[in-house]
Amino acid sequence: MNNWIDVTMDIFPEMMVYKNKDEKKPKYTVRATHEANGHFESSIYMDLHTGTHIDMPLHMIENGTNSDQFNLDLVNGICTVLDFSKEERHEVDEAFLSQFEINKGDIIIIKTKNAYDTEFNLEYDYLDASGAAFLQSKGIKTVGIDALGIERSQAGHPTHSILLGNDIYIIEGLALKTIEAGRHELLCLPLKILGVEGLPARALMRRME
Repeated sequence: MNNWIDVTMDIFPEMMVYKNKDEKKPKYTVRATHEANGHFESSIYMDLHTGTHIDMPLHMIENGTNSDQFNLDLVNGICTVLDFSKEERHEVDEAFLSQFEINKGDIIIIKTKNAYDTEFNLEYDYLDASGAAFLQSKGIKTVGIDALGIERSQAGHPTHSILLGNDIYIIEGLALKTIEAGRHELLCLPLKILGVEGLPARALMRRME
């Protein structure tokens, strides 16, 4: 049986973050030390959209549902990885996605050239509005991507709006460098935080036999 592969971004203060924004970098604070307190204890401050995370509808939809209504079943199960990493263009669009068999209830994971970046690339690959509309028309339940943002430079954020407006979850920041195209099992477990629009998650995948 194939082993699980961790596809979660490492969390540390100088990790890659969206557009290199300092406010998105995790910050550690030491609260107690062995010398002063007899034990060691620390805290972390982190934006909910840093690293591997799941977007809730509230992130882009006014009065959209938040993590209180999160459905764990929608981000776990069999998924299909589509490899866009060899394409010269940046837009994952309907023309690309229509080459594949995509069915109602699928989890679609998009691997792009972002998987090989070690620093944030402002010209990152992304899912455009036509691609989002195509996936929505197919009735998928979740889409994941290795970008820290699923769209780029689209006025009004149509990709987010199309997906989240139809209760399709978005997993961003997946570490897909070693993942091949095809069918995989996906295990995605977000932190159980109530009342928020984004959930940091631990994600693992293993290839189907």
